Amino acid sequence: MTKTITFTLMHFCIAFSVTYALTGSAAAGSLVAAIEPLCNSVGFYFHEKVWQRLENRQAVEKHIPAHAWLHHQA
Repeated sequence: MTKTITFTLMHFCIAFSVTYALTGSAAAGSLVAAIEPLCNSVGFYFHEKVWQRLENRQAVEKHIPAHAWLHHQA
C-alpha cells in the first residue's frame, strides 16, 4: 500500500510540475494534478478491458485443433 501511495503522490507532483512549468500558473497546475490522474484511471480501466478480450481470444484460438483452422477463419 505504501508503494501505491508514494506512486500516486509522485504522479500528482509530476502533473503539477509539468503544467506549472508550461503555464506558470499554480491554479492550472493544481487543476491538472487533480483531474489528470482521474482521467488516467478511467483510461486504464478500458485499456484493461481491451487486453482481457485479446487474451481471452488468444486462449480460445490456442484450443482450436490444427485440422480445423480453415473453419475458424470464416
